[in-house]
Amino acid sequence: MMIKRCFDFVFALLGLIVLLPFFLIIIILIKFDSPGPIFFIQTRVGKDNKDFNIYKFRTMRAESDSKGLLTLGNHDSRVTNAGYILRRYKIDEFPQLINIIKGDMSFVGPRPELRHYVNYYSEDDMRIFQVRPGITGLASLKYRNEVELLEKADDPEKFFIETIIPDKLRYNKEYIKKQNFFFDVQLIMLTVIKVITK
Repeated sequence: MMIKRCFDFVFALLGLIVLLPFFLIIIILIKFDSPGPIFFIQTRVGKDNKDFNIYKFRTMRAESDSKGLLTLGNHDSRVTNAGYILRRYKIDEFPQLINIIKGDMSFVGPRPELRHYVNYYSEDDMRIFQVRPGITGLASLKYRNEVELLEKADDPEKFFIETIIPDKLRYNKEYIKKQNFFFDVQLIMLTVIKVITK
């Protein structure tokens, strides 16, 4: 979809330019809050089932991945003080504007998952790789409180694989059927409203 790609590129570039001063403040907060890199870079699975590096502002202490792939609740002990604020208002996702400019992602689409969890997908589930992954989407809106759900689960990993992933995939397949430019704009606006009113 040429219109979607042009929209993504133009608004992601404008977003980076406008938000640059804000990014500098965030970078200072992250560096003063805890030792470690500014960005969290992780390999995710994107369009055509190909791996790419996703960019986020670091919200956890260094080497937190070694203690588990899932974040359990907003007060996970690995999350830094600055990270808590960045996560609450989804500010940690802003560097993904770089992914959009590069063509790895779109503003709207299925959230890109780790290869570890993609390995649990069925053949039919692989249909979601027909489109670029997104910063937001139907499944993202439904599971905006995912970390809280995982925190309450007796076995978070099992709950994520057996309950959350299949339901997310159902929403992602629904998005693929409905996707069009105006639907994307509607989901972007709904996401902004949800974040602001959280």
